[in-house]
Amino acid sequence: MSRVGKKPVAIPSGVTASVEGQVVKVKGPKGALAVALHSDVAAKVEGSEVKIDPRADTKRARAMWGTYRSLLANAMTGVTKGFERRLEISGVGYRAALQGKNLQVQLGYSHDIVYPIPEGITIAVPKATEVVVTGIDQQKVGHVAAEIRAFRKPEPYKGKGVKYAGEYIFRKEGKKK
Repeated sequence: MSRVGKKPVAIPSGVTASVEGQVVKVKGPKGALAVALHSDVAAKVEGSEVKIDPRADTKRARAMWGTYRSLLANAMTGVTKGFERRLEISGVGYRAALQGKNLQVQLGYSHDIVYPIPEGITIAVPKATEVVVTGIDQQKVGHVAAEIRAFRKPEPYKGKGVKYAGEYIFRKEGKKK
């Protein structure tokens, strides 16, 4: 039995949820999201909560039960509060700036990296060494942040590169004479 799947997902005030076949549509103050369910699980709206149930008693159905309950809970959080990932840039001459609908990043290469901001994602640059990625879809926010980080991952000797805020970089000792 899935311990996560047993808990129903509460629908916050100001949010509407509807089940249309295998798609759960969630609409809130920040926007609308749709969660396409796996064929092994079914959803139904009961009062002010959405309940996910497995269609069979197989190992895969129990796994999907908890997974899709979590995805639905994340959708509820996204349309009410939204999600945010902060990135820190460290290194001499490393900086970021917004240029229209693009993020321009200088990371020590011979060229600037121009990253087009995807639909549904907002990127802010409060400081030249800080990038804030926000949106209502947790998967999309995390993916965009990971793509920006992948341009120059933090290296273990000096810690230069793009890292998540609060991320610990395991440092190595340099050569000994």
